[in-house]
Amino acid sequence: MEHALEILPPEDHTAQVRQDPREDDQSHGFGWFEAVRFLAVAGAAVLVRFHLGEPIPHLSLIGIAGVLIGGWPIFKEAAQNIAARRMTMELSMSIAILAAAAISEFFTALIITLFVLAAEVLENLTVSRGRRAIRDQLDLLPTSVTVRRAGGIFEVDASDLRIGDSVLVNPGGAVPVDGVVLSGHSFVDQSRITGESMPVEKVPGALVYAGSMNRSGALEIGTHRIGRDTSYGKIIEAVEAAERSRAPVQRLADRLASYLVYFALAAAALTFLLSRDIRSTISVIIVAGACGIAAGTPLAILGGIGRAARLGAIVKGGLYLEILGRVNTVVLDKTGTLTFGRTVVREAFPYASTSENELIASAASAELRSEHPLGKAIVAHAAAKGITVQEPERFDSSPGLGIVAKVGDSTILAGNRILMSAHQIPIPQPSGSGTRVASEVMVARNGRFLGTIMIADTVRPEARHAIEEFDRMKIGTLLLTGDAEPVAKDIAAQLGIPELAAEQLPEEKLARISRLKESGCVVAMVGDGINDAPALTAADVGVAMGSGTDVAQESAGIVLLGNNLRKFAETAKIARWTRRIIWQNFAGTIVVDLAGMALAAAGLLDPSVAAFIHVASEMTFILNSARLLPRTSSTTESAIGLQSQENTLAKAA
Repeated sequence: MEHALEILPPEDHTAQVRQDPREDDQSHGFGWFEAVRFLAVAGAAVLVRFHLGEPIPHLSLIGIAGVLIGGWPIFKEAAQNIAARRMTMELSMSIAILAAAAISEFFTALIITLFVLAAEVLENLTVSRGRRAIRDQLDLLPTSVTVRRAGGIFEVDASDLRIGDSVLVNPGGAVPVDGVVLSGHSFVDQSRITGESMPVEKVPGALVYAGSMNRSGALEIGTHRIGRDTSYGKIIEAVEAAERSRAPVQRLADRLASYLVYFALAAAALTFLLSRDIRSTISVIIVAGACGIAAGTPLAILGGIGRAARLGAIVKGGLYLEILGRVNTVVLDKTGTLTFGRTVVREAFPYASTSENELIASAASAELRSEHPLGKAIVAHAAAKGITVQEPERFDSSPGLGIVAKVGDSTILAGNRILMSAHQIPIPQPSGSGTRVASEVMVARNGRFLGTIMIADTVRPEARHAIEEFDRMKIGTLLLTGDAEPVAKDIAAQLGIPELAAEQLPEEKLARISRLKESGCVVAMVGDGINDAPALTAADVGVAMGSGTDVAQESAGIVLLGNNLRKFAETAKIARWTRRIIWQNFAGTIVVDLAGMALAAAGLLDPSVAAFIHVASEMTFILNSARLLPRTSSTTESAIGLQSQENTLAKAA
């Protein structure tokens, strides 16, 4: 009754995509062989019960045949477990069946066998549902791809794709690679990769993920990542790791199952010594059922990881999901985690009669050749507003001060207060002095002050919601950043983060994480840069943003593909839900087993009733775990949804 949840082969995920679903269902469902065996045991039980067809009066050949036919897989698995020195429920069930047969209680033996077979079938069907749920989530990539090579368009096998290929994706097609849109305009459904509920508009330069669905226009995509390196491949690896790894709670479940078997056998021996009632003894062995936790625990972990993957959070194994369920402190980096990590113009404060467009145009003209992030932000802002920018005739950059540029007949200064003072430009008090912390670029032309442009990193809109979710879950938050303290305080105030530490070097971040763990906190660290890698590794569970560096992603146990911090908060909820379900199963199993064994020892449970309680409790706990499995969607529903969204997008266009 213990089954490994073999979701995907460890090497080639394309084989899983191409395999016939019926083959999977037959291997883990109710096939013809199982049906024949089940009917044979049921028929034998009826014949034995009514004493039909027995050629020898005092020997039930039908009963013996039924026990051997139905019990053979149970006996075989019990023998294998004994050889592996594992104490499992198959052994206790084998003892119960053989004991009943030994005292000529063949009807009882057959009923026990029938219930055990029914439990295995129901368990297999539940596991099969889990496989289908995950496969439905992962079977998204095409097996052949249209590419543009050497001036022509060719259809190639997906395995022949190369980095740098230009891939053509038609409306309704699946995106086979991670890359950047080269041409075209469309709306892409990437809900199964990043968790975004609505299709996302894609224009040249936009990122696309393997496994997402192109809903409207045709796209040409430059290939950046293929196969296992894509977002799709990362999800597959996460599910494989979940299937292969054994989280501590899963090992605890296995130990608990073994202890319950030992306890049941000891209780049965004591019952027989005290009562000499073989039926009560058999009932004690039968009623104890730890299969619900032995099979339900890995099913719950797999379901939790599958749900998280659908949100766009790749959990690299059951260990990280289990730890996340216990996290009580989340440490957050700022740049790239709470903010986008790119500077933008937040506000412009023209002075006196200067217009905002005049201020932006002058600054952008001066900064046009600049490589400084602040200068690039001003030029991008001017382009977005459709402001005409003149090419400077002369361009002088003074590090730490700013730009002096000759544009037409004008000399334009763009820089800080020191630059203005050096050129004797009087600086009035700007009207926006009460604005939030930002970098200021002051602009002057021909000795006249034009105004100030405030530039800052942009806070991710979902970050505030994530912090609120953490607060509701009673999870403390800490901002840990290398940025200046005024900037850190401003971000913390915007998001409602109660505690912060600014101007932290990588080794200082690492030390802070270590101190938190020493104080008894279970810490999750969220970051995206190389400087975050030591802290990500030191935390109980590291969480990397999908847009972060490869080093950060490799150091982390969880990767957020869509860079959405709120999805991490939801993943934390899933982890807690998973942990809660597992402990419900643990507690329920212990209560049912102890109560059942007490009743059986007192002679209040018939072996057949004990078998029913065993099966019913086992399936209750397995189905409790199955609640975590992501729901499947039928092909028809998907087609209807696709058509509906295409119609909506067409009208909007």
